[in-house]
Amino acid sequence: MDNRAPEREHHRTRLSDAELAELLPPSVSAGAAASGSAAPDQADNLRTPEILAPAGDMQAALAAFAAGADAVYLGLKHFSARMQAENFSTGELAALTDLAHSEGRRIYVAMNSMLKPGDPGAAGRLVARLARDVRPDALIVQDLGMLDIARQAGFAGELHLSTLANVTHPAALTVARDLGASRVILPRELNIDEIRACGNACPDDLDLEFFVHGALCYCVSGRCYWSSYMGGKSGLRGRCVQPCRRVYRQKGREGRFFSCLDLSLDVLAKTLLSVPHMASWKIEGRKKGPHYVYYAVSAYRLLRDNPDDPKARKQAEDILEMALGRPGTHSRFLPQRGDDPTAPGEQTSSGLLAGKVGQTPEGGIFFKPRFQLLPQDLLRIGYEDESWHTTLPVARHIPKAGTFNLRLPRHKTPKLGTPVFLIDRREPELTREVRSWQAKLERHRRGGGEGGAVDFTPSYPAPGKPARPLDVILRGSLPHGREGKAGVRPGTVMGLWLSPKALREVSRTLYPRISWWLPPVIWPDEEAQWLRMVREATRDGARHFVLNAPWQVGLFGDGHARRDLVLTAGPFCNTSNPAALAVLRKLGFAAAIVSPELPGEDILALPRQSCLPLGVVLSGYWPMGVTRHHLEGLKPGEPFNSPKNEVFWARRYGQNTWIYPGWPLDIEDRRGQLEAAGYTLFVRIDEHPPLTVPEPRRTSPFNWDIPLL
Repeated sequence: MDNRAPEREHHRTRLSDAELAELLPPSVSAGAAASGSAAPDQADNLRTPEILAPAGDMQAALAAFAAGADAVYLGLKHFSARMQAENFSTGELAALTDLAHSEGRRIYVAMNSMLKPGDPGAAGRLVARLARDVRPDALIVQDLGMLDIARQAGFAGELHLSTLANVTHPAALTVARDLGASRVILPRELNIDEIRACGNACPDDLDLEFFVHGALCYCVSGRCYWSSYMGGKSGLRGRCVQPCRRVYRQKGREGRFFSCLDLSLDVLAKTLLSVPHMASWKIEGRKKGPHYVYYAVSAYRLLRDNPDDPKARKQAEDILEMALGRPGTHSRFLPQRGDDPTAPGEQTSSGLLAGKVGQTPEGGIFFKPRFQLLPQDLLRIGYEDESWHTTLPVARHIPKAGTFNLRLPRHKTPKLGTPVFLIDRREPELTREVRSWQAKLERHRRGGGEGGAVDFTPSYPAPGKPARPLDVILRGSLPHGREGKAGVRPGTVMGLWLSPKALREVSRTLYPRISWWLPPVIWPDEEAQWLRMVREATRDGARHFVLNAPWQVGLFGDGHARRDLVLTAGPFCNTSNPAALAVLRKLGFAAAIVSPELPGEDILALPRQSCLPLGVVLSGYWPMGVTRHHLEGLKPGEPFNSPKNEVFWARRYGQNTWIYPGWPLDIEDRRGQLEAAGYTLFVRIDEHPPLTVPEPRRTSPFNWDIPLL
């Protein structure tokens, strides 16, 4: 296929072989990676990774197979983290799975949505139908409860932990394996050294997967509440409205400071060939069309199968230029040359610039394409956050420099000079290939329609005994004076973020009386430090810890080492249903603080179903998100504003930047309801905004009063 449209400017610098060899650390030099060389004890864990393609609809799935994808991941109409995609019915999926298996390919079903208290039964029934009628090769999940629900529902395939599950450091991998995970999808923020560290620490019966191409989120997966906090559309439930893509401003500067380019490892992907347990190269894009899927899969097949061939490399890079994604970046993949994935002064929308809007003397609007347009091409007018943004199909062939008249509603009339992008196309060659696979698919259609409903009721441990009510005030450091020496008022516990500074400044006599909080993300190069801090704290008397990822139990040794400790699952664990609580109890947690983004009715319903004592965040500054990326173009500690003039601010903690709204969460007036429902642990986050941030004019109940979509 030849789609020789002009190349657009690429933000990623193409690397020569000599530059690549110089940049990579010796342990992952280009030559070693390409040849697949490894230490003898790692050789058995090396494999040729599959090319894993996205499919938001049937045409994209067939395009992936036509391009040679080894596996396809896709979602159903429910419980998927890409609910804006068209997604599949179980009948469609059954035929596609039969086709895939007949061709030696695999199907992975994404059920990577956070489950609310009433969801486990419906999710389990859907899994039971998949097990009976479809038999996909794997489920992709983020919610802890899905690990147990899937097995209860009779699913015998693999269970893959999504990046949304936030398995971010080596010790977490063994915990994931012990809970029944078959594969962990690593976060995109890792560099090649950190990926290798995870591969070296990976248990023998666990696989790893890594994204090599596609859209990047500014915040860490599973640690972004931006869309949810601004109106109940949760990224953890596939409803993100991407507020990070909008224009923000700070002291006269404005830009898309949080809008990321696309990850595009291209030739660097070959360094993953020597990472132990690396079973899959994943391409992001379940909202993209068959054109993107076909070209991205074709390129990475070339790069995987011909790692040392310069011609294959050049061909693959040219193919990626034609995939109609966003401009590309290597992001953090190279430790010595990590790129910031944003371009604040530029647009980062997908598509190939096709022209700009002009006006006729009579007032009509049009554009002249820079290359020919084909029937069924899809165009985007402007950018997603502009009032005139819209998409238009192309009905007939338009030659290069021909005239394409734009017939749009008056309220969608764009300004002169607005760019027009080609965002999807149906070349005749691709259309023919997809049709040939469509014909194969028809032979696998099953008569009689979809199977009937199934009975399934999840089983949980019985609710536990109520605990004594306790308040926790979470602070960044120990206060001075009487409160610092003696703690806080009766019935209240001091919470501190665990850090070297806190361990130095706090008297050891206070260690047993403090609730020590671990962060929401721990990166591989930080793990040794956290192991030391945990051991020092427990040695000197610390007993109560709040873990903000369930996998952090791997830092505390085995069950015997944890027997005298009280571990609580923190609010960043996104605990939201009784199935997840049952898994937390299995891990040794004594209590859990529920996800603050749940609606009030779900928060109040959960204690009746819980096998653990529950806590809730009552008030304080809850972050919109946590990111490993630096603020490009913005100053931390200074307020910045959204297009609606909402105030935000950011603060750096270690390797991560926390982004906050200018107004705190506050459900203090619901405390009576919460106590009556059975809550016994009440958290107040004592986080103070910078002095430059204006005093808040309001507070937020988060999603208490609205549905969580």
